[in-house]
Parts: sequence; C-alpha cells; structure tokens
Amino acid sequence: MKYKFYALKLCVVVFVIFLVQLLIPKSTEYLILNEFAWVQIWRFITAIFVHGNLLHLLYNLFALALFGSILEKLIGRKSFILVFLVSGVLSNLVSVNFYESSLGASGAIFGVIGALIIIRPLLFVWAFGIPMPIFIAGTLWALGDILGAYGFLVGNPMDNTGNIAHLSGMLFGFIFGMIYKPRKKKGKSIKWGIAMDEKYVRDWEDRNFR
Repeated sequence: MKYKFYALKLCVVVFVIFLVQLLIPKSTEYLILNEFAWVQIWRFITAIFVHGNLLHLLYNLFALALFGSILEKLIGRKSFILVFLVSGVLSNLVSVNFYESSLGASGAIFGVIGALIIIRPLLFVWAFGIPMPIFIAGTLWALGDILGAYGFLVGNPMDNTGNIAHLSGMLFGFIFGMIYKPRKKKGKSIKWGIAMDEKYVRDWEDRNFR
C-alpha cells in the first residue's frame, strides 16, 4: 500500500480554494452550505472546502495534514478520501437542518479523527498542551462540542463553531473506523509495527557486539 500524500494534496486544494475566495469574494456565497443546498446540491460538497477566515483555514489545514496523513497510511488513499468526503457530506446533511449557513472542513476532519479513534485508540497525539491517547483527546473534544451544541440549541451559543457538524462527523467516522479496523484472524492477534528480517538482525548483532 503505497503512500501518495493525498491528505497533503487535499490541503493544497483547500488553500487554493481559499485564494479563490479572496480574489472573487462573492464566490463564497455560491459555495457555502445554506437553505439553498436542497436545490443546489453541490453545496453539500463545496462547503467542505471553503473557510471563513485565515485562522479557520490554518486550524483545519493543520488537523487535515496531521490526522489525514496518519489515517491515509493506515487504510490507504482511496479509503481515506472516502472517509473524508462522505463524513463531510453527511455532517453537512445534518448541519443544514440546524444552521442558517456553515462552511469548512471540520465535519470531514472529525470524521477522520473518529475513524482513527476506532482503528488506533492508543495513538498518542498532542492535545490541550499535553500528549495523550487519541481516544481521550477525542472524548474531550466531543464533550466540548456537546456543551457547545447544547448552548446553541437552547439559544445561548458560546461562539459560531459548528459543534453539531463536529459531532455528526465524528459519529460517521466511528462507523468508518469499524468498517476499516483490521480484523483479528482466528488464533492470531493483529500486530502494528515494523517487520524485520531475523537473519539481518543477527548479522547486525554479530558485526557490532562481537
């Protein structure tokens, strides 16, 4: 399974689209997710790739490059693209029922994170200033989004974050994680690691320690 850097290529696509937004300001109006999405169905896809400002863009590019690259290495480029796009579209299908408008790759990225939580729950990531397993980081992120979604639903939103999109994206990511998680073969356990030739190791030991 050859690594093709599709997560990084997606980052380039997102950045180029952001430049288009800056050069043609009104273009964003035709790409975001809003009530017109039910008749202009391309918005369910294009909204994934547009962003509100530079900070929003940089946060998502960092997360996509990091988590996307890890997931791509684990399940392959085609499966990674599928997780990203389907999680993004499905989270937008949920979001359009709650928000007047929304944009950004966050739902798709949380789909990637959700898949990683299921496939590699003990993968260490840097979150909240400390290293921790991704399932703990994901739990904390989800709790924050649950609080944010509750505030939005009761009419007291903390900010304009699309918390419902995050949560739905992560949920769809969990489903993909269960699909792509390696299955244990009968009588064997799954090993994640690097296979090394025993003869090579013994020769290296003979040369360096004897």
